[in-house]
Amino acid sequence: IGNGPESVIFMLIFMAITYFIAALGVNNGLEKANFVMMPALIIIAAVIAVYALTMPGAMDGLAFYLVPDFSKFSPELVIAALGQTFFTLSLAMCIMVTYGSYLDKSTKLTSSVAQIAGSTFGVSLLAGLMIIPATFVTMGSGEAVAQNSGPSLMFVVLPQVFEGMGDIAGIVGTGFFVLVLFAALTSSIALTESAVSTLQDELGWGRKKATAVIGAVMLGLGSLSSLGYGPLAGVKIIGMQLLDFFDFLTNSVMMPIAAI
Repeated sequence: IGNGPESVIFMLIFMAITYFIAALGVNNGLEKANFVMMPALIIIAAVIAVYALTMPGAMDGLAFYLVPDFSKFSPELVIAALGQTFFTLSLAMCIMVTYGSYLDKSTKLTSSVAQIAGSTFGVSLLAGLMIIPATFVTMGSGEAVAQNSGPSLMFVVLPQVFEGMGDIAGIVGTGFFVLVLFAALTSSIALTESAVSTLQDELGWGRKKATAVIGAVMLGLGSLSSLGYGPLAGVKIIGMQLLDFFDFLTNSVMMPIAAI
């Protein structure tokens, strides 16, 4: 992650996959891609979660994850939770509106909402079971885990966790980041579809033209994020590196404001 050129190269590969699928359209691109990636994502997460819970001391991490500590309650915590909720449910990003526009008019909204909220809660719980106990074992305390929350937890701390797993480190680490890749792809495709369909509807553009314009804009913003832990690591905004700042700005600030 610290090598700038490599980060940008992998970002370009990721963008190429995203925009290729988006350019194919909903049925030929989005539907077929999600049909494969989403089940694979859940299976990989379940396998890693089961392994994480077998690590010595993992039960302490499980208690830290599941047992509430009301002394930690604060307005900042509410804001962070609100941002996370908006992000996981894809609210205020037009994703639900865009996907909903492709549904049959007879589809029941209430049943769809229940399915979305239920599956989101289940996957979020599974993600916590996968990450928190293993990280707790490595770092030794809940406070240490909390201090390293955010993108740095995934890209800096967790690789250190995998290194301590001995012979299976490569398998577990590879499985986890394949999982992250699938999760990122499904999110990236969904966000791209929202932007592309908006340009199509509002400006009358074709799908390929709209996809190319959105791709060009994201190339600039993505390059900054990719270099945030490398050559631009010294550039910080309100004490945050570029990727962390973009994550905070979009998830915890912009989405709740947009929804309200």
